[in-house]
Amino acid sequence: MTPMRIGPKQIVYQNQYQQIYRVSVEFETFIKELFVNDYGRRAGLLFVKGDSILLVRQYRFLVQQLAWEIPGGKIDPNETSEEGAAREGLEETCLRCKTLKPLLYFHPGLDTFDNPTFLFYCDEFEEAPAESLHPHEVTDRVWMPLARSVEMIFKGEIVDSMTIAALLAYQVRFAKHSKSQKPNSKKIPNKKPQRVQRKSKISPV
Repeated sequence: MTPMRIGPKQIVYQNQYQQIYRVSVEFETFIKELFVNDYGRRAGLLFVKGDSILLVRQYRFLVQQLAWEIPGGKIDPNETSEEGAAREGLEETCLRCKTLKPLLYFHPGLDTFDNPTFLFYCDEFEEAPAESLHPHEVTDRVWMPLARSVEMIFKGEIVDSMTIAALLAYQVRFAKHSKSQKPNSKKIPNKKPQRVQRKSKISPV
């Protein structure tokens, strides 16, 4: 069933990060009044090194703890999705991506949460000057084996939706499983996460 008429947007609140607007959607036998939270576009970047991926940790209010995430955030109005992903990656990891490759596009909501999400991955990068980093955002960055990070999803240790989407998409599309380990095996390689050493001051977890 498609709507017969969509009314005008009426802004009820806005700030530099979001806009909330009310809109009426008329169907043949009923009317929906929606309050849409528009956050604009966002981008995420998965750094890949061998069989490991780079995770960062940031404090998140809703879970009230440090969360494991891939670098990412809001795309500025004058940016393409690729430029936004590269900038976020640089600001949160101090790594400059040389080759940005598309991974996944999705909408986290389809009615009242507007936040189109563009995911990319990068396996060619270089360390950038320390001043490129935004230290107030990230407390740590760790190279984590992909298999281990996927297990963290199902243990509830990674709960960020963008990070979950990126890790599972990369695993399905590109990760290769050895003959001795099936994709649904619970066993993960005996490989420890590696914290990235750098000159910038980021407190260890």
